[in-house]
Amino acid sequence: MGSQGRLGPPGNDGPGEGDSGEARKLQEGRVARGKRRKGKGKGKAGAGQGGRGSGAEGKPEPRKAKEAAGLGAEAREEEEGGGSVEEGARRIVRGDEGGAEAGKEAKGRDYRKEEWRVRTGRRENARPGRAQGRGLQAWGRIAAAGAAMAAEAEEAAAAAEPADRRAAGPALWRLPEELLLLICSYLDMRALGRLAQVCRWLRRFTSCDLLWRRIARASLNSGFTRLGTDLMANVSVKERVKVSQNWRLGRCREGILLKWRCSQMPWMQLEGDSLYISQANFILAYQFRPDGASLNRRPLGVFAGHDEDVCHFVLANSHIVSAGGDGKIGVHKIHSTFTVKYSAHEQEVNCVDCKGGIIVSGSRDRTAKVWPLASGRLGQCLHTIHTEDRVWSIAISPLLSSFVTGTACCGHFSPLRIWDLNSGQLTTHLGSDFPAGAGVLDVMYESPSTLLSCGYDTYVRYWDLRASVRKCVMEWEEPHDSTLYCLQTDGNHLLATGSSYYGVVRLWDRRQRACLHAFPLTSTPLSSPVYCLRFTTKHLYAALSYNLHVLDFQNP
Repeated sequence: MGSQGRLGPPGNDGPGEGDSGEARKLQEGRVARGKRRKGKGKGKAGAGQGGRGSGAEGKPEPRKAKEAAGLGAEAREEEEGGGSVEEGARRIVRGDEGGAEAGKEAKGRDYRKEEWRVRTGRRENARPGRAQGRGLQAWGRIAAAGAAMAAEAEEAAAAAEPADRRAAGPALWRLPEELLLLICSYLDMRALGRLAQVCRWLRRFTSCDLLWRRIARASLNSGFTRLGTDLMANVSVKERVKVSQNWRLGRCREGILLKWRCSQMPWMQLEGDSLYISQANFILAYQFRPDGASLNRRPLGVFAGHDEDVCHFVLANSHIVSAGGDGKIGVHKIHSTFTVKYSAHEQEVNCVDCKGGIIVSGSRDRTAKVWPLASGRLGQCLHTIHTEDRVWSIAISPLLSSFVTGTACCGHFSPLRIWDLNSGQLTTHLGSDFPAGAGVLDVMYESPSTLLSCGYDTYVRYWDLRASVRKCVMEWEEPHDSTLYCLQTDGNHLLATGSSYYGVVRLWDRRQRACLHAFPLTSTPLSSPVYCLRFTTKHLYAALSYNLHVLDFQNP
């Protein structure tokens, strides 16, 4: 059948010739349509690549896949329609290649998308929509704010409860406090200060008074006596140790509290936040300002009654007991206008002391007398003691069993003698090798068995009655051979003295022989003795002829 069709004459419309011509036309039409479709696909693909970028953008790739699918369909149509086998195979191969390229591009696009998701931290599968993403972000912010508030609350609780310690942290924090106290008790002041800089809890812990008591007892003027008694329990021990370093190094700021127009021989006493000072025949009471380095200019009270200058006075049992140059003793109540004065000696009364309701006085008339403080017996002399010397200083023992007198050392070989307070009899005398004229201008008991003295012989002497009454156990010599008018001690290691020239105040560490620091308070034209000095843990006050000076060791 196929041979008959091919053998027919060319001009005839035989079945073989007509069938082959129609087939060729159909095949040529299909080829033309395929070329047109292929050209359109290439143009679209080029536009997608040039205008929209690479296949990673996501839009041109589906079109290529559709074209590949279309070519595959045309190939199937050609096979069914009986077209050219070779042309159809070529189209199928091209379609397979295009599909493979599209698959590769799609795989690359998916890989790049996953890489972009990992790099930017966006989890698109978990956040299908923008609204859901915003909601998760809002919840994240709320959770972060809650965590921050919880942390602040923990810090506030830790600050409000210093004793509470966190369970987590360095092993040092988890030790019992008793063991920590024992460990830190071996640290010196510098090591404790460095430990306090580690954290807040250790700063609070190292501020404990127990850790600083041992250091304070070894420091100068820290408020502890030699026996360990705390005289200032309301002040932090750590702060007192800080100020004591200024005393040790001599760092202070000098100032003047009061001035007088004429030369005086003032005496003063401290009680709480008040200062009592004598000026001529008056005693004035001033109140300190909070800094302790200045006074309210207006006095709280004025106590009068003497006809001549006040030589000496003491504070006892809400009373002021004063000794005047007129030979009289005055008794004033601090919080009232009650004042009593009575004749006590034939000449000026140089010194007076009062303890336990008993008054003792010493005079230039070479006598010492004992008086009661009871209001019904004021002015009644209990004992009169002839000392054979002018009495410059006097002090009652803390046990109220005896008193000591410091004399001019002119009529008797010893200027220091102890008398029985009840009978007025001589108990003992101190020392035996004083030169003539080595008078004692100031004497004070530090304990029932120890006392300090100073005077014209330029020495400060420390006496211990338990060791010996013939020789002092310690002495300090004034470097410039100046008379020592007054002395004061903190009851432990610090000793302060006032010299006769240039208003020199000296600080001594009783564990050393040499002077620690010297502060001249006057210049050559206004040279003046230091008649009286007193100090606290923060300030030192010195009374001179024309001024009342202050040395501020708290704010140097």
